[in-house]
Amino acid sequence: MEFLDARRLTGPSLIFDRPGSILDVSCTAEDADRLIPVWQAKVERMLAELGWSKAEFSTRKLLGGVSMAFSARVDALYAASEINEWAWATSAHELGEDVELPDFEESANNIRASAAEEANPELMRLIEEAAGRGRTLLWDDEEVSVGLGSGSKTWAVRDIPDQLNWDQHHDVPIGLVTGTNGKTTTVRLATHIVRAAGKKVGLSSTDWIAVNDRVIDRGDWSGPGGARAVLREQEVDVAVLESARGGLLRRGLGVDRADAALITNIAEDHLGDFGSQNLAELLDIKWIISRAVRESGRLILNADDALLRAKASEFEGTIVWFSLDPDNEFIAAADRAGDLCFLCEGDELLKIEAGHRELICHSDEIPISMAGAARHNVANSLAAAALTYCLGFSIDAIRDGLKTMQQDENPGRCNIHEVDGKKVLIDFAHNPAAMHALFDMAVAIPAQRRVLCFGQAGDRPDDLIREMTRDAWAIGLDQVMISELAEYHRGREHGDIFTVIRNELLAAGADAFQIEHHEEEMESFDAALDWAKPGDLIIMLALGGATPIQARLKQLDAL
Repeated sequence: MEFLDARRLTGPSLIFDRPGSILDVSCTAEDADRLIPVWQAKVERMLAELGWSKAEFSTRKLLGGVSMAFSARVDALYAASEINEWAWATSAHELGEDVELPDFEESANNIRASAAEEANPELMRLIEEAAGRGRTLLWDDEEVSVGLGSGSKTWAVRDIPDQLNWDQHHDVPIGLVTGTNGKTTTVRLATHIVRAAGKKVGLSSTDWIAVNDRVIDRGDWSGPGGARAVLREQEVDVAVLESARGGLLRRGLGVDRADAALITNIAEDHLGDFGSQNLAELLDIKWIISRAVRESGRLILNADDALLRAKASEFEGTIVWFSLDPDNEFIAAADRAGDLCFLCEGDELLKIEAGHRELICHSDEIPISMAGAARHNVANSLAAAALTYCLGFSIDAIRDGLKTMQQDENPGRCNIHEVDGKKVLIDFAHNPAAMHALFDMAVAIPAQRRVLCFGQAGDRPDDLIREMTRDAWAIGLDQVMISELAEYHRGREHGDIFTVIRNELLAAGADAFQIEHHEEEMESFDAALDWAKPGDLIIMLALGGATPIQARLKQLDAL
């Protein structure tokens, strides 16, 4: 058995809906069966010693280990995590592991002191009062807020006023977006639709948090911290929040409720990490967002995704389906039942509800669909249409938004530029499903020759890397620039990934002179620019991010 982590759960999570502390342990299923009852007994002993109220316990067996959690007050979560660390050590020692047994009295005194320092009775009072008045409250280590967006007010967590004017506080519509591929593009599409309708929209994503054009901070803000930051901005009329795997797994959801929650798809990505060893575990993580719309709101699902179709039977609330397949049986069933769904039939994007079919627009009218060739962006457009419709926007507003969003507003996602007669296709595709979508589009773009610049992270299995390499070569490549990407070695030696890719390319029919090895993505890109001639297509998979590539294109007057 191996201790992995003891951390706070601040929102609805994989294991339960309440705040608490979770302990992750790597172990066999048999060891998990031995550990769980011992761990719970230890936690209960410490809770009794500290005089804490009884907790709710929950455990979840995973591939390669177990997660064990107990509930705690929000002003005692650090102390609760100390209890979990102590409970692990004492449990492991009792079960014969080589772990030093901590002194009970000393541990209890230390945890008691931590709890006293962390305690915030004013925060707990405000939480209780907000719940009683039906007002949304968000809290973290530094701040607490009541209401959302334009109806919010924020205070330092240790400087909470005695009295509030509760009538001043209200919520704003919230849309949540998760999935494997298409999250960020769908969020950007939805944001553009909302803005085009004249509303001020708050956005959190893997790239930044922003209100309209005002970027609050750059970086990956797709966790609960990003959601809180956006929902505390008083300019915000509507919030569209990306919820990625990491934040959902480590902390849970940033909000307890939403008006609409969208899952774009479930595909291989980040597999092998604790908690997401396979697609079933990854699906469970993404499914957390359904908790926010379980009692009200609507859950929007991709009817073309088999995993989501199967999982849908577990959801007791309202589901809205979208699909690229006019013969999809789930769409047909929703249509017969008079339910809401969104469908691409031929080149028409349709809203179907109560037997009525309404045209949104044609796929070739959506700039980021590249005249309909980028089928994945047609799917993302359907998803964004469903999301914004569920947030209260009209089909006219959705149509205007889809038809006016340009590729420059979706940087790093399937962008096409031209440099001296050479086409450059840039995308962040980094898993098989995303790469297949990109390759399908690359084939649809007329070109005399094609060169691919790409690399792979070292934590991907060799079989997966070989599969993606074969698929890439099959689109008709003439040259391949392989990037070493040392910062993504992740346990591999220098040259390991290059060797796997090179050998697979040779096995697929490439000649050695068609393969080049470069250290950085920018070096691969510059080499491709030198190799290409007018009429050629450069396909750039920017695993490290598209910003440096776009900066180079700007230098070349291609932006």
